[in-house]
Amino acid sequence: MPGSTTLGPGHGMDMIDHPDAQRLTAVMTRLHRLLTVSGPGGLTDAQVAALCGVGKTDREEFTTWLGALNDQLRKATA
Repeated sequence: MPGSTTLGPGHGMDMIDHPDAQRLTAVMTRLHRLLTVSGPGGLTDAQVAALCGVGKTDREEFTTWLGALNDQLRKATA
């Protein structure tokens, strides 16, 4: 459907408006950068643990997952 992005099969929302998908991609790009930058410009391990839920994942896995998902969404919104 023009103006929307299909997210995939599921029991919930399958599409979001294209501008929303583009905005989500921009946010995910910034978050990915914050995860990969070390020092004061990046997220601390404690902040990453709060985002992921303590004990559910580690920083490297979360960063890899976010980067891959962001790439897919960026391609879908191009």
